[in-house]
Amino acid sequence: MSAAREYGLDDQYEWARPPADGWTADDLDRLPNLPPHTELIDGSLVFMSPQTRFHSRAMRLLENALMDQAPDHLEALREMTIKLDRRNRPEPDVLVVPVEADTGPGQTWFMPEDVVLAVEVVSADSLERDREVKPRKYAQARVPHFWRVEQSDGLPVVYVYELDPATAAYVPVDIFYQTLKVDRPFPIEIDLTAINQRGPRA
Repeated sequence: MSAAREYGLDDQYEWARPPADGWTADDLDRLPNLPPHTELIDGSLVFMSPQTRFHSRAMRLLENALMDQAPDHLEALREMTIKLDRRNRPEPDVLVVPVEADTGPGQTWFMPEDVVLAVEVVSADSLERDREVKPRKYAQARVPHFWRVEQSDGLPVVYVYELDPATAAYVPVDIFYQTLKVDRPFPIEIDLTAINQRGPRA
């Protein structure tokens, strides 16, 4: 069975053909019928595989903790893209931005100078992108803080990096296993073992 049939598309369906120099960041808002959470990396569209339960719970844990503990001028959001340049518009799993970067309910992206922290939760299909490609691009765009989250025995392991402005590259700060506790970009403490806990019922 063809992929087109699995997606419910008929034999006449034509996939979008990229321009000679690749897609642009603005194309993500114009191309019809893109799958959810499509990214643009070096002018190529990158589609996301189905999300695992660990991935979803890790994002929820981090977004909620960051939102609860962020100062009033910052907010945490999930799965919003960053327009790094004309050919790159990745989508971190969680990011922290100033409240004033809000341009309205139809907003789909942020500029890199608005991003205080970008977080990537590593998946099997995104391992190379999350470990190498995207951190390098975030650093070159001078996003000051980056966290990479991996799974070990069902629990998050968080690798924390900070930008060296002289080299526009990330330097490792620490690796956190049970509890994440940092002072930058603001004081925050997260119980990583709480990933499978449900919040209180209303």
